[in-house]
Amino acid sequence: MAKKKRRKKFKVLTLLFQTFFIVAFMACVAVAMAIYAKYGQKVLSLYADAQTIVEGSSEDDFKTSETSLVYDAKGDLLKTLKGERDTYYLDSGSIPEDVKNAFVAIEDKKFYQHNGIDVRRIAGALVANVRGGGISQGGSTITQQLVKLTYLDYTDQSYERKIKEAFISVGIEKKYSKDELLEYYINDINFANGYYGIQAAANGYFRKSASSLTLSQIAFLCAIPNSPEEFNPYSNKDNTLMRRDLILKAMLKDGYITKDQYDDAVTEEIKLKKKKKVKVNSVDSFVMDCATKSLMKVRGFDFQYSFDSDVEKDLYNSEYNEIYNQCQASLYTNGYRIYTSIDPAKQKLLQATVDEKMAPFTETYGDEEKVYDMQATATCIDNSTGRVVAIVGGRSQKLEGYTLNRAFQSYRQPGSSIKPVIIYTPALEMGYTPDTIVVDKQLKDKDAPKNSSGGYRGKMKLRNAVEASLNTVAWQVYKDVTPERGIQYLLNMHYNKIASTDYVMATAVGGFTYGTNTLEQASAYCTIANEGKYREPTCIVTITDANGEVIVSDEQEETEIYKKNAALMMVDILKGVLVRGTAAGNALSNRMPCAGKTGTTDDMKDGWFCGFTKYYTTCVWVGCDNPKRVANLYGATYPLSIWKPFMEEIHKDLEPLDWEAYQNKKSTKDYKKKDKDDDAVITTPKDNHEDDVDDVDVDEPIDVVDPEEPDTPSEPTVTEVPAVPEEPKNDTPSEPAEPVEQPAE
Repeated sequence: MAKKKRRKKFKVLTLLFQTFFIVAFMACVAVAMAIYAKYGQKVLSLYADAQTIVEGSSEDDFKTSETSLVYDAKGDLLKTLKGERDTYYLDSGSIPEDVKNAFVAIEDKKFYQHNGIDVRRIAGALVANVRGGGISQGGSTITQQLVKLTYLDYTDQSYERKIKEAFISVGIEKKYSKDELLEYYINDINFANGYYGIQAAANGYFRKSASSLTLSQIAFLCAIPNSPEEFNPYSNKDNTLMRRDLILKAMLKDGYITKDQYDDAVTEEIKLKKKKKVKVNSVDSFVMDCATKSLMKVRGFDFQYSFDSDVEKDLYNSEYNEIYNQCQASLYTNGYRIYTSIDPAKQKLLQATVDEKMAPFTETYGDEEKVYDMQATATCIDNSTGRVVAIVGGRSQKLEGYTLNRAFQSYRQPGSSIKPVIIYTPALEMGYTPDTIVVDKQLKDKDAPKNSSGGYRGKMKLRNAVEASLNTVAWQVYKDVTPERGIQYLLNMHYNKIASTDYVMATAVGGFTYGTNTLEQASAYCTIANEGKYREPTCIVTITDANGEVIVSDEQEETEIYKKNAALMMVDILKGVLVRGTAAGNALSNRMPCAGKTGTTDDMKDGWFCGFTKYYTTCVWVGCDNPKRVANLYGATYPLSIWKPFMEEIHKDLEPLDWEAYQNKKSTKDYKKKDKDDDAVITTPKDNHEDDVDDVDVDEPIDVVDPEEPDTPSEPTVTEVPAVPEEPKNDTPSEPAEPVEQPAE
């Protein structure tokens, strides 16, 4: 009886198991069918694409490094950008065995066993990515890395790209031998600082051939390609050494080296040679920077200019550096045709003008190469396009290696040249007009500026305060605008070095944490000249591939920064600077309407002139690389002495062209005195203050000088450059800017 019950129970369990199995099987089939319905066609399409690539592949795919060509505005060749991979290519027999073993030990232990993909590594990476909520860990084999470098967009982290990569990897494993694939890989990977392949890296970092490297040097170099930025030997040598030791440990564990070899290698001191200097002039560096950023945009990189926290900024900077380096490297290998707006005649003229006016200053600094300390930079923008036609990053010198382009890579305090950008044009949007009555008087605010002359002129029109560059008026108006609103205009025009510490009143007179440069300032003044509309100040017109397919189009985005009428009022005010103000007597000839603004920092360390016509905007900065006082340096001396002859020459055959008149509106911001004689305030008046203007002759030059320009003559002579001044005391020495643009601060 008991036996019968057991048989019956067994039958029931068997039936339940069979039922469960059938249900589970049907569920799996249903899931599989659902997955296929959703992804099947896509996967099949990716497989077909992969097969096409494999069938069309050849050995040349892994050795190609095509020259990119850069053209100026006239269509003439400006520069060639050529990689050097072929020059240093090594066949498999010439690659040291330790190099091969190092990469296999650290990158792909099962390289000689798998068929192109390592399923266990992929599964482990997949689990890690699912846990992390995204693709953060890779399971790529050496073959997959080679495929990614050669055939795919290595910045694409989608699963579709991963699947296609796997299909191609399996395919080329059938077409090429393991030795061939490892040869291609070792010659193709990036060893940082422009070195591709082990031979280039050996020569660049140690000045020797790959065959002459020690085991320790080999492991050190093989540490770099995993993350060229993180393991850059020049900037992160400690990281590179740590990974060297990890590689040596892996080689020891896998039996590629002995314990004695390991002990000798980990204790060997790594002595790097200085990076070879490649001659790159200031125009080249600007073109390359613009082209790199244009490619970043095409790839979808979102440029950012303000941050909520240091963590956010650090994450952004890390991503920026990685993508920037990738896109810049592609300029040397992808065979681009880069068409620019650089005008060779204007470029030559601007450089010659800078060199001529700076010639009396011969003091230098530096140990290996002597660089002129007194420098000038200038940027000229075509107002009709918003593109740069000439850019000078410093004085001409026969220097080897990289030429720092201070026009976009160095940042200096702008002095009063910033006022129209963050104070007065914004104020004109708020109800001020050129005829608004303001007051020049001593202020009681803590840290408020004073007039160096010791005198104050009282009530006057806003236009006259701007012409005289009165800091007391700028301070009061800025209080009404507020630093928060004023700084936002800079961010909207992509000023790159705005810090959280800049949201203070000191920026009213140019007191920034880092400052700005002539590229940013020229772009801002061009925006005012262009009726308030901003365009990115690039020199790139278009970029195509070698076959003429457009990669970067010539379309421009235009953003309204200022209201049109506010911009037209600012233009009208700035015209007076060259007639009655701090640059009086320096308007262009031939009745060419022009406008501009001077700027000088405390102790005469930086001088600026930013001026424009309807045709062109040119901004000039003059100062020392190591900031210090320079005798007679004001916005209206050296900077204006460069600006005026250059602008005269490029306008000599152009018809005078003026802006349309602004709409004259009644001011809602006239000065109204408080009951007590304290700080001036701006309020909506109850009565008309026109009679008050009689106290100041607004048609005559105002004999009040910007405290930042303490002794500027009312009509400075700009055609003669004074003799070399005595060497001033360097009271605030600093290192000159590094020749690498940093991401946003």
